[in-house]
Amino acid sequence: IDLLEAPVASYYRSVRKQEFLEETSRREMLGYPVSTMADIAVDPQLKARNFWADVPGGDAAPERHCGSFVLVDGVRAPIRHSAGTEISLRDYLEELKGRTGAAPDRGAEATTVSARSQALAGVKVVEFGAYAAGPHIGKMLATFGATVLHIESKQRPDGFRLQYPPFYKGEAGINHSGCFAMFNDSKYGVTLDLKNGGGIDLARQLIGWADVVIENMRPGVMRRLGLGPAELRAINPGIVMLSSCNMGQTGPRANTPGFGSQLSALAGFCGLTGEQDGLPMLLYGPYIDYIASSLGAAAVLAGVDRQCRSKVGVHLDLAQYEAGLHFLADALFDYHQHGVVAARRGNEDSEAVPHDSYPCRNDQWMVISCTSDLEFGALCDAMGRPDLATDSRFAQAVQRRENRRELDAIIAGWTRDRPADDTALLLQGKGVFAYRV
Repeated sequence: IDLLEAPVASYYRSVRKQEFLEETSRREMLGYPVSTMADIAVDPQLKARNFWADVPGGDAAPERHCGSFVLVDGVRAPIRHSAGTEISLRDYLEELKGRTGAAPDRGAEATTVSARSQALAGVKVVEFGAYAAGPHIGKMLATFGATVLHIESKQRPDGFRLQYPPFYKGEAGINHSGCFAMFNDSKYGVTLDLKNGGGIDLARQLIGWADVVIENMRPGVMRRLGLGPAELRAINPGIVMLSSCNMGQTGPRANTPGFGSQLSALAGFCGLTGEQDGLPMLLYGPYIDYIASSLGAAAVLAGVDRQCRSKVGVHLDLAQYEAGLHFLADALFDYHQHGVVAARRGNEDSEAVPHDSYPCRNDQWMVISCTSDLEFGALCDAMGRPDLATDSRFAQAVQRRENRRELDAIIAGWTRDRPADDTALLLQGKGVFAYRV
């Protein structure tokens, strides 16, 4: 691996990040640069898709926020600003009653859940998806009672079946993947050859039956198959279609391929992960896929809600990149408003101190986090060092942060020869956030 990577690393030292991104996009390679908040703020893909929302701030300059995380029939819904207004649950239910004709039943019977009373019972979903970002949405809907059909082709099965362990008895096989099973439990499996006219005809029949279609193919694939948003509405005017891909269905980089593990770099997560003076760190697994699928499920539910009330269908365009940025909204806001570029801080936290991992007996580790002076005092009592709580170096959070390395060394000296599980239980019993790694 070192022999392979050395010339690659040598070459890329001569390439600027923007060049790299433009060329990987043009060549349809799997690769993204490690972005900072400053890079993301001027990304032409986000500009082309009108991602940023400028919210009026009264006499002050407008505040720039992340816009809504999904395009609805090609339009990004504006952020409505209504400072100081609140709505009670009672008022909300009255508003809901006005829109739907009835308020939800919150009586005693609503607490009983059976197969017939699951929230999404009767909702029918067809899923043209693979890996995580699409099938995870279908899994969540199926968990709450929807009937979900996962569509595959024997010529091109879902990549999770053969490419991702763990496998039954350690051997890859079409029905051996625990990863595939986890993302597709509670669904029906249907095989269709979508490169065959007969397969397309069967797909159209399923779309006529369905309430929801989910797809996470590359942009344009469904349209080329004759299954794009316009074709689906011609078959089923009330259909809710969610398209989820890396960059969204539009914009200059819409066709750039990739997986969540690379996309997490472009969206800023890798650049913020690691020690302050160390390298950016890859995140384990496609982290951003789980953000996008959770927001995607919410978007589908909104579409189904409108479908129930108005019988009107909708096409939902969800860019996984944009969805991920919502989990860094505070850092992006800080850059737009104050020019602050967030940086790696290791395990340091802006509020909690101490906040780190500490060595324990037998090469185990534990994490401890104190979010107040009271919690720190409880930690000191557990350590048998009540004097630390009144020590001028550590009495308040600001002093603890200034002397963090000295404090961490004291805590590590106490944990080093202790069993991690027992120590975590001791601290939890005193109200301190602690757990074994």
